[in-house]
Amino acid sequence: MVQLSGYLLYIAFFLYLAATILFAVSVTGRKWRNKEGEMRGNRWAILGFLASIFASIFSIGYFITRWYVAGHAPVSNMYEYMTFFSIAIGLAFIILYAIYRSNYLGLFTMPVVMLLIAYASMFPGEISPLIPSLQSHWLMIHVITVALGQGILTIGMAAGLIYLLRTIDFTKSNLRSRSMEFIIFCVLSLIGFIVAGSLFNAVHYEAEFKYINEFETEATIIYKKPALIGPNQGELITEGAFSPFFNVPGNIRADDLNTVIWSILTGLILYILLRLILRKRISAAIQPLLKGVSPQFIDEISYRAIAIGFPVFTLGGLIFAMIWAEIAWSRFWGWDPKEVWALITFLFYAAYLHLRLSKGWHGERSAWLCVIGFGIIMFNLVFVNLVISGLHSYAL
Repeated sequence: MVQLSGYLLYIAFFLYLAATILFAVSVTGRKWRNKEGEMRGNRWAILGFLASIFASIFSIGYFITRWYVAGHAPVSNMYEYMTFFSIAIGLAFIILYAIYRSNYLGLFTMPVVMLLIAYASMFPGEISPLIPSLQSHWLMIHVITVALGQGILTIGMAAGLIYLLRTIDFTKSNLRSRSMEFIIFCVLSLIGFIVAGSLFNAVHYEAEFKYINEFETEATIIYKKPALIGPNQGELITEGAFSPFFNVPGNIRADDLNTVIWSILTGLILYILLRLILRKRISAAIQPLLKGVSPQFIDEISYRAIAIGFPVFTLGGLIFAMIWAEIAWSRFWGWDPKEVWALITFLFYAAYLHLRLSKGWHGERSAWLCVIGFGIIMFNLVFVNLVISGLHSYAL
């Protein structure tokens, strides 16, 4: 059954890839466009939508079979959570596409789903028994609701990103155009995480260190990538392995911070290569694909996605989380890093809705907030989850 769940996820991944290609053809294939230019009815977009539906069906099949084998909701570690997060985005896309029929949204959302599945595959996928604090039905309620909320909010990000790429003048070098390039660099760094992890896994690289952990006791840790930074008071055991330039304090997860640094370096290399190939800003190369987008239409999609996703995230990330925290740790709130960033996420999207509804922040300002909000979500999932030690570190 474990192998079956893995096969179902592989099939879903390639169906998402097929959906990406079909939506790309629907956007770029001139002779299949309809007279309105939005391509709402062309057959390639319909096939792309069907591929995304079947991809979601297979990914849900993965989720159900893994749940059956594990005996609990498969959302208890980074592999399982990021995989379910990608499933949630796919489901949110299906609902919003059925309402708005924007092929551009499919072109930008499907690659995000694929990227997150690939990202999840870099983490250990073994099924492990739950630690005592996780052995509760609130695991399913809290984490699944959070992922669903974040999945819907991600659609708002995709729509906001489309708006910015459609409307910004990339012939000018200013803060707006440079910020968009930075966003693309962040995406490439996520791809860099996958590339670097795959390369070093292929050569079976390992380096073992002795170090002093956050509990002031001696422990060992294994690096899967050459150590640019070492653990607290670390001593390299593996002969011939790369020695770190410096060590970090005990409250920092040094091996995961090392992975983040490798991801950024690999992303930088990818960015430079693309700039050399395109001979222009990457965002400027993407913009011509979006000439048929109506800025007002895509702005409406981004707002609707945030308006739906925000209360779902609030329910799971704050209300259900505090109930579970009281049951597991006998306190509603403890200022754990994950709790703090969940609160920051809530406050940010609450401010977005306030500015949108009360202050008239539509269009570009609204789009920037959508993209920044997703950046906060990913910072919480990637940096806070991997690097900073806390009560939620078991999620690795």
